[in-house]
Amino acid sequence: MRPPIQWRTCWENELELSDHIQLSAFFRAAYGPTGTFNARPFEGFRSWAGARPELRFIGYDSRGVAAHLGALRRFIKVGDADVLVAELGLYAVRPDLEGLGVPHSVRAMYPTLHLMGVPFGFGTVRHALKTHITRLLDRPGLASIIPGIRVRSTLAEVYPALPPTRTDEALLVVLPVGKPLSEWPPGTTIERNGPEL
Repeated sequence: MRPPIQWRTCWENELELSDHIQLSAFFRAAYGPTGTFNARPFEGFRSWAGARPELRFIGYDSRGVAAHLGALRRFIKVGDADVLVAELGLYAVRPDLEGLGVPHSVRAMYPTLHLMGVPFGFGTVRHALKTHITRLLDRPGLASIIPGIRVRSTLAEVYPALPPTRTDEALLVVLPVGKPLSEWPPGTTIERNGPEL
């Protein structure tokens, strides 16, 4: 049975210091089991990893932060087309709630995405999460998962020994918000023109 989750939608400037402290601990606990490198960006009460979100969907239960999804409006280039999207990222569910259906309640964010005035939601996921994302988006028309796309992003920090950009081949997730999926432009490369959310 899915535990009761109360969703809070908030703009980034509405977060208090206590919110950042709670979210930082939440992300370290959620991402830490996949490797210490994945938890490192959230040290020192930082509640974002790359680009800072514009809007957050935070799920709470009786134990505190239960789930999170961030959104950031930006233009990306898909092939030769500029596309306004709400990039979705910083997705996590507290480890003790995995397998209880909490990710399905993330659909509570759809009305807010419509209010953001974007034609599409956009995100990338690792190939290892394909089965999980496929189950999450199991309703027809909810989203499309597109393999074989190369996404170029800037690094969140500048390092003297590394180039300022990186290119990943990830699974692309596209959600129809203001336009149908059929209007997503063709292309096998995406320029994120900023750091990953």
